Parts: sequence; C-alpha cells; structure tokens
Amino acid sequence: MVTVKAFGAKTLTMAEHCLAGSPPVTLTLRRSSRARRIILRVSRLDGRVTLTLPRGVSESEALAFARTKEDWIRDHLSQRGSDVTVGYGAAVPVEGVPRVIVPARGRRVVLGEGEIAVPGDSPGVRLKTWLRELARERLVAASDHHAATLGRGYTRITLRDTRSRWGSCSSNGGLMYSWRLVMAPPEILDYVAAHEVAHLAELNHSPAFWAHVGRLYGPYNTARTWLRTEGNDLHRYRFDAE
Repeated sequence: MVTVKAFGAKTLTMAEHCLAGSPPVTLTLRRSSRARRIILRVSRLDGRVTLTLPRGVSESEALAFARTKEDWIRDHLSQRGSDVTVGYGAAVPVEGVPRVIVPARGRRVVLGEGEIAVPGDSPGVRLKTWLRELARERLVAASDHHAATLGRGYTRITLRDTRSRWGSCSSNGGLMYSWRLVMAPPEILDYVAAHEVAHLAELNHSPAFWAHVGRLYGPYNTARTWLRTEGNDLHRYRFDAE
C-alpha cells in the first residue's frame, strides 16, 4: 500500500529523476529507515517534489508510482505561484502593498506609492537588506508593545529566513521571527509578534496561551487563516538570484 502525504522522518537523498511532460518535473528520491510506504510530497514553499522510499522499494518502483500520480503532482504545482526573481521591473509586497522595483536616483532605498526605488547593480540583494532592517524596526516595536501589555520582558530578537515557522520563543525569553513578515500586511506581522510574546507567559498552546493572544491582539482567526492560505507566497521571492 502507498500513501500520498507529508513525512517528517530523517531521510537520505538518493538521486534526482525527471518526470517527462510539459513542463518536465524534477523528482527528488530519498531513502528513509522510518518510512513504511512510498510517500509523495509537493512542497508549497519551493515546489519541490519528493519521493520518500522505505527499505526494499526500488527506484524504478517509486518512479512508476510517481507516474500514476502525475495528474495529482501537476495539479498541486499549478496551485503554487511561480517564483519571482527580485530585480528591476519586478513587484514585491512591502507591508502588504505590491511595489514595482525601479532604479533609484540616489544611494538610498526610497519607498514610494506603488513603487520602491533601489540603487545599485544588485537590487535584489540591496532590497533584502533594507527589508530586514524594516522588519527589525517593525517587530521590535510590536514586541515591545505587547511585552509591556503582558508585563513580561524578552531577552533578544533574532531575524531569520525560516521556512517552517513564522516565529518562535525560547525558554530563556528569546524571540525569533521571519524577516519576510514585513512583506505581509501590518496586522499579520503584529499578530505573529503578539503570538510569540504570549509565549513569554505560556510556553505552550493551551487555552491560557490563546487567552493571552486574544488580550494582546484581539480576534486572531483572520490573521491565522491568512498565514495558512497566503503566507507561503512570501517565500516565492528570490532576492539573491540575479
């Protein structure tokens, strides 16, 4: 029996193969000692198609399985938007508003209405640096506000380009956020800040924790839904590729 689902066990990459068609689809094959059946996964973040194989299943058997699931694979890939290489002429959301990247006349990044002027020959790299700085400014302000309301202090704020979570809170009071939150609407960034600050009081997802989130942020279901349905799109923007 085979199952199509996500799987979190540690795996060893074996090889890459191509599923013929228009366009061709790259398949990454991995072997897992924990797998009990062939597992097919299409990543919503980067569109990678992965086959996880248990012991005793050959590559040819796995590829034959993938061919029977070709329509399923292509349907899921079609639901994911194409990656965006960030450069002049591309549109990138800044605080939820799409901005077209244009050459700057000076040396500073300038945010305008409907556009963002970026200097230099590597606008993607420069814009990424600017967005990280803006993200830190917004997240520090939001975290400070919610921490003061909660009456709990945090130890530090770290920004990363995380793929599996938008934020986290450590047992010693350190807050971590994805800098890509600054591309989302401001209320989404504020919700994530409230969520992580609430962990300073409850390092779990108990009813008491969600009560803190509600007091800090207010009704939060809309923001949670946005992250589930729209959040992955923020990972489509490739700032380092020119």
